[in-house]
Amino acid sequence: MTGAEPRPPTPSGPPPGVRTVGPVPQERTRVVLIRHGEATCNVEGVVGGPRGCTGLSPAGRLQAEALRERLERTGELAGADAVYTSILARARATAAIAAPGFGGATVQADCGLCELHPGEADGITWDEFRRRYGEPDFDADPDTEVAPGGESWTSFVGRASAAVARVAGANPGGLAVVVCHAGVVESTMVAFLGLPLRTRLGLPTEHTSLTEWELAGGAWRLVRYNDAAHLRA
Repeated sequence: MTGAEPRPPTPSGPPPGVRTVGPVPQERTRVVLIRHGEATCNVEGVVGGPRGCTGLSPAGRLQAEALRERLERTGELAGADAVYTSILARARATAAIAAPGFGGATVQADCGLCELHPGEADGITWDEFRRRYGEPDFDADPDTEVAPGGESWTSFVGRASAAVARVAGANPGGLAVVVCHAGVVESTMVAFLGLPLRTRLGLPTEHTSLTEWELAGGAWRLVRYNDAAHLRA
């Protein structure tokens, strides 16, 4: 009489405290940050606050169109529950061009998602900025205002990261798309990874790239950063 062949024991996994990859949470909120396309103020060397930003350069429009084509092809952001943008023209133009890839959600403008507020330097050239205000060094002194009426690096990081956190809080368990700025992306890296707000990372965030965060159980997890595959095509 023969019995069934004995099965080898199932190998056990590492203890939870040792694992490098955790389980996928049941309820998670996704926030995808998209940097705007190249702006006219970037090309012309103008401080691009609300007065100085006049929208996208021709190259910036092409970048936004490439993003739209990617999103329509992949459907990766289709059915977004909400779409937000900063009030600056370059972000709003990028959102308008890429909108078909978001699935038709109404775009909401929020000043909290703007790049660092330049104060009275808004709209002048960077050459004029240097003549008036010298060479501010946020690495050496991140608590100094960039110009009178403007923000410091630390106040900007606090403001921008809090705005993104509010977006997540308004869309629990959903997908929110935020069209914003390189500084906003870096602000989330600093704040959500628990670094001091004074930290400067100098990230090379590309125009129209995607950075994705996931919020579950009160903890942020970085899913991807600087995904600009559509610009390589």
